[in-house]
Amino acid sequence: MPDIISLGALIVSSFATTVVAANALYLGTLALAYGGLAYGGILLSKALTPKPSVPKPEDGTYNLKQSVPSLPIVLGRVKKAGDYVFLEERNGVAFHIIVWAGHRINGFVQHYLHDEAVTLDSGYVSLPAHFVIKGNPKVSIDTRVGLPAELPYSDVITTFPELWTANHRGDGLASVRMTAVTVAQEDYLDAFPNQMPEHSAVGDGMPLYDPRTALTTFTTNLALMRLWHLTSPYGGKMSIDDMYLPDWINAANVCDEPITNRGGTAESRYHGGLWFRANSDQIELGRIIDQAAELVVYERPDGKVGVHAGEYIEPTIILTRDSIVSFGLNANVDPATTVLAVRGRFTDPVDLYNTNDAAIYGNPYIGEDTERTMTVDNVAVQTHNHMQRLQKLAYIRRNAAKVSITAHYDPDMDISYHRFVRVQYAPKLTNAVIEITSKVSISLSDMTVSFAGIVVPADLYSFDAATEEGAPGASVTPLPPSAVPLPVNFDVIIKTETLTGGQTAAYAQASWDHLSDSLTYELEWEPTALTEPARSVLSKSGEDTVRSNYLSDGMQYRFRLRTWSNGRKSEFTSYEIRTATADPVAPGVVTGAGVTGGAGQGSFSWTAPNSVNYAGVRIYINTTNTFAGSTLVATEYGPPNIGDGRVVTGLTAGTKYGFIVAFNVSGTPSADVATGSFTVT
Repeated sequence: MPDIISLGALIVSSFATTVVAANALYLGTLALAYGGLAYGGILLSKALTPKPSVPKPEDGTYNLKQSVPSLPIVLGRVKKAGDYVFLEERNGVAFHIIVWAGHRINGFVQHYLHDEAVTLDSGYVSLPAHFVIKGNPKVSIDTRVGLPAELPYSDVITTFPELWTANHRGDGLASVRMTAVTVAQEDYLDAFPNQMPEHSAVGDGMPLYDPRTALTTFTTNLALMRLWHLTSPYGGKMSIDDMYLPDWINAANVCDEPITNRGGTAESRYHGGLWFRANSDQIELGRIIDQAAELVVYERPDGKVGVHAGEYIEPTIILTRDSIVSFGLNANVDPATTVLAVRGRFTDPVDLYNTNDAAIYGNPYIGEDTERTMTVDNVAVQTHNHMQRLQKLAYIRRNAAKVSITAHYDPDMDISYHRFVRVQYAPKLTNAVIEITSKVSISLSDMTVSFAGIVVPADLYSFDAATEEGAPGASVTPLPPSAVPLPVNFDVIIKTETLTGGQTAAYAQASWDHLSDSLTYELEWEPTALTEPARSVLSKSGEDTVRSNYLSDGMQYRFRLRTWSNGRKSEFTSYEIRTATADPVAPGVVTGAGVTGGAGQGSFSWTAPNSVNYAGVRIYINTTNTFAGSTLVATEYGPPNIGDGRVVTGLTAGTKYGFIVAFNVSGTPSADVATGSFTVT
């Protein structure tokens, strides 16, 4: 089987196994670039046919839009986007239906929109807050887990009855229905800073059969994933009856064994997750799972498929000098075949399930200037400790001494079904543990068995996380879209300017601290009485002031300011209250001010100032001869530079003091002028 051997696969069969049966199984892993796969014979005929590779985590960051994509399969917990099956818009609402997995899943864990984790409230996205405009959420998400008989999305049926009916259930397809509501142009980039929302999700994939409990439940156990793969229509196409379940039960137990990582917390020994497509290279997929879980799949003498778990088993077969016909030893010290360090790449859930680099195991520059490393890259590995253990194994195996052995064949001690054997061949090897890495060949003509292997320590799988794991590289934390900054030190000044004809008009000038030449600012104003609609004006880029239109003279207004940047806006500042004054210059004071008392009244007289902006006077009275605390009792309008008067009635009896204040057309007052006392009877 040169085509399989060239892939580094290990083939195990007994002398009683037929050629067809021997060709039906390929041993995987050893996690040292010898990894292969175990599948049905059909895959062998397709081994040389190019197939799509198993996707990297980054391949699932966007939703696929194509005619008929191959079904996505999810094992364990992963983060991925999906495949569009529907995208239409009506009445300002876009409806997206996306298939996340081509089978039933355990459920969705967390939804993302453009890598922003979102919070759902009754199906609507409530956080991040920018998806909610003026109290109205703009995005909703509904899901289906892919039951055999699913429920259709009723709102899609109602909105698009000519396109989507009750028969569009999506049986057996885990899917997401997302709606996005159109927003006003000024709010568009606030609600959707990355344009139309792009959905992805962390989800728990396919429930898998566990021979330990005979139940089908969700799991991240890699041995159970491999068992499913061998019995699935996408992999080995075998049945569960073809599997030697005691082996698989042991492998699942080994995968569940707790180990302690560098942080002092426990994690399962061989757990992980990945996704792929039905047309992905299934040989590559099997190799990935085998490597991640340290599995070696083989065919037993009874024809069933067994598996060597990722653990050290004390060899029961010992080859001595008497049983060995020929022996070859390669100390493996050539720099061309050995490494100084091993790099690792794994899927990091902390970094939104992106591929990250693990700490380097070893030192790539020990005593030399050239780097001698190899890389273990496995998308199914999801913890740093797990990858570091695989890196250590790869380091040991790559640098291990190599042996080739031909020994007398003993049917009672068939090496074909063992992963480790002991060899006592002094002085070259003394009680050494050999891990078999090649096809085991049996010659019935001369009754010999031949194989190749590497010398490994008995503590091959030991790992001290505190001293050996190392610290992973820092991952890039995606930042949420930054908000447009609020204006700082916002202030409003009422100013005037002279119009044609000599009249003056009031306007407001707003100012703020300069932050960036790229920002513009919007000033909004309206009367405090809300008798007019709000108006606004935009500043020019780089300017730190902006003026309003002309304001109604004497009216009180409220002003506020917000920042704009590339179509996005900040919140408004709090209101600033100002009164519009077209003429801030007071007229002259009145002269000849006097008052005469009477029955319930006072007769006031004065001469108006000779001021062109004079408009009238305000009359005040008090019970003391001070203007402070006086009461306005009348307002009299008139021309400038004439004698004028006003009788104020309805006064209570007693001694009073009067004051007359001139004002202009904008209501700007001059100084008060006392009239003296008067008596009301």
